[in-house]
Amino acid sequence: MSETHNLFDRVTLRFVDDIAFVSLNRPEKLNALDMPMFEGIVKACKLIRKNKKARAVILSGEGAAFCSGLDVKSMFKNPVTAVKLLIKPGTKASNLAQDVSYLWRELPIPVIAVTHGKCWGGGFQIVLGADFRYTTPDCEFSIMESKWGLIPDMAGSIALRELTSIDIAKELAMTARIFDGEEAKRYNLVTHVCTDPMTSAIAFAEALKEKSPDAINSTKTLFNKSWLGTVRNALLLETKLQKKLIGRFNQRTAIKKGQSDSAGPDFKDRS
Repeated sequence: MSETHNLFDRVTLRFVDDIAFVSLNRPEKLNALDMPMFEGIVKACKLIRKNKKARAVILSGEGAAFCSGLDVKSMFKNPVTAVKLLIKPGTKASNLAQDVSYLWRELPIPVIAVTHGKCWGGGFQIVLGADFRYTTPDCEFSIMESKWGLIPDMAGSIALRELTSIDIAKELAMTARIFDGEEAKRYNLVTHVCTDPMTSAIAFAEALKEKSPDAINSTKTLFNKSWLGTVRNALLLETKLQKKLIGRFNQRTAIKKGQSDSAGPDFKDRS
């Protein structure tokens, strides 16, 4: 069963067989980020969170590129627009500019980014918010903000400190140089380099659906919250999350499935 949403004429969200397919859909501008694009990505994240049947997200871009970065002409034409990106309402940790990356981390389900063509600036920061990144060998990446006299400010610094060394992060951010998928893999900035990353991403998402959604979601929480924390906090979080899993329906189902390779998954929706 399929369900499709067109968000602000910039982002397409489709739910197909419990996978959320999110496509940046401004191909005539290489999916450059303008205000409707920012708002569309945030809306997609909110709709996915509400859909309790969704088991994974695949994020991609339509046309010749994943995303060429910020639409500088559009965003700086009106100073109020730029200010709107940086305002943090209430007690929120992130502003609108950061939400398009950070909200993928906040989703309880795995997010798989698929890139091709160009993945520059804000586009690269968006995919850094995903849990996994599948790319073509010739995809062009760049932390391009210094070209415009800016710093990377869309939450990309969170993932960069988890994925690569500080000197590489500084080099790429200071120079804004372009590097390909193979080099990105050497820096641990992408997960897999593939000739057909979308096919590989879908196969991976289908494999994740065979596992307990509770275990998958808790694994994401465990690593995101403990990766750079203290040993004590990591041990406490392991125990806290495990106590919530043991004995629940999905854990019992996983045991039955593990005892019979021929048994298909019969898990309940994520709670």
